[in-house]
Amino acid sequence: MTIDTLHLKAPGNWINDPNGFIYYKGEYHLFYQYFPYAPVWGTMHWGHAVSRDLVHWEHVGVALFPTRYEDQNGCFSGSAIEHDGEMKLYYTGIRYREVNPENIHVNEKDYDAVQIMISSEDGYSFDNFGGKRIVIPTAENTRDPKVWKDGDDFYMVLGGTNRGEMGSALFYRSGDGVNWHYMSRAQSERFGKILECPDIFELGESHVFIGSAMHITEGSDGYGHHAVCMPVDFDRDRCRLALGEKFQYVDYGLDLYASQTNLDAEGRRVMIAWMRMPKAVEEPGRAPWNGMMCLPRVVEYAGDHIYFRVHPEVDRYFEKEVSVLGSDETDSLDGRPKRIRVTLNPGESLDIGGFRIWEEKDFIRTDRSAVFDGIRGYRMMCSTPKLHGRYQLDIFVEPNLVEVFVNDGEYVISNIVYGLGSLIRGRVEKTFTGQ
Repeated sequence: MTIDTLHLKAPGNWINDPNGFIYYKGEYHLFYQYFPYAPVWGTMHWGHAVSRDLVHWEHVGVALFPTRYEDQNGCFSGSAIEHDGEMKLYYTGIRYREVNPENIHVNEKDYDAVQIMISSEDGYSFDNFGGKRIVIPTAENTRDPKVWKDGDDFYMVLGGTNRGEMGSALFYRSGDGVNWHYMSRAQSERFGKILECPDIFELGESHVFIGSAMHITEGSDGYGHHAVCMPVDFDRDRCRLALGEKFQYVDYGLDLYASQTNLDAEGRRVMIAWMRMPKAVEEPGRAPWNGMMCLPRVVEYAGDHIYFRVHPEVDRYFEKEVSVLGSDETDSLDGRPKRIRVTLNPGESLDIGGFRIWEEKDFIRTDRSAVFDGIRGYRMMCSTPKLHGRYQLDIFVEPNLVEVFVNDGEYVISNIVYGLGSLIRGRVEKTFTGQ
């Protein structure tokens, strides 16, 4: 089986949304949307990977695949919980009302969606032919069930839309995780025109909402759909969601989408999300692949701001320091993961193999145009909001992804790249290599 370190990547062909992220019986399980036949989007299966530390991931095959009338065109995104010792997966089953004669794997506008549950006693074995149970019947434009238990009750939030004009979050409650009752709907322009991958959780005494808002921006920069987050008020008894004034992107590189959170072994709220890639990667020893996940990030809420911090297991992986303070030019990018720390002065810049980072007018900005393989139609330059004079950077570099954590996760800029060079130009304070 394929083993990935730090970033889970497609084991050949295509992946997108993380699904069913759970810590279960001493292991982290991360499922993912998977098309096993080509490095393009198609009929969705659930691939499956496991890890003991959120850093080393082993792909263990396909967990879910279409078998029923209701999911014949895809097992779309969903979540996992543990109940009575079993792992229970909830996902959206898709059936196209009409077949596209040119490509049977694609029909974006005319389909039925149902919510399906399937259980496993070990987290590895799933009865795709006899174990699927419909828990919420056909409803167009609902998707991506996130299920959690609070007290004696189970809760579900679904993504949706109000006539394709405003994104919606639909809430359900259940006493047994099987029989569900509709409770309420929340809708907002902040959810775009269609809401995907909704997620709500407690951090201390507050609630945080994360979701992926379709058509929240328009333009020619490659993507109009983005992951957003905000503090909210949530009335558990009535399942009423009230949005506050604050609003953030989950990641200001704007390649990140479809996040999912889970509690780790120590009770921290951890997020992993899909990094969208405009073309497949071809490299020796691996089938062409498209799609990868970001680093695991600890979600914290402090001072009315949502932080996405480096997970302690990632810290442990980068324990070996390999450079000294004040290096001006380091020939250190050799394809292995690297971590670079520096606090920029006003107007100062850093060039990492052609990927540029600099401070300008109290913003941190990035430019990947020199390392994007000539691909057009995608955003090249990104920026944080204003930073009020503090520019501490913690940068993680792999051949196809650069993640810039600003001020200990106050903001993150993550960018897909192709063809990084080998030189680091500019002042750095510390660099680290992985184990």
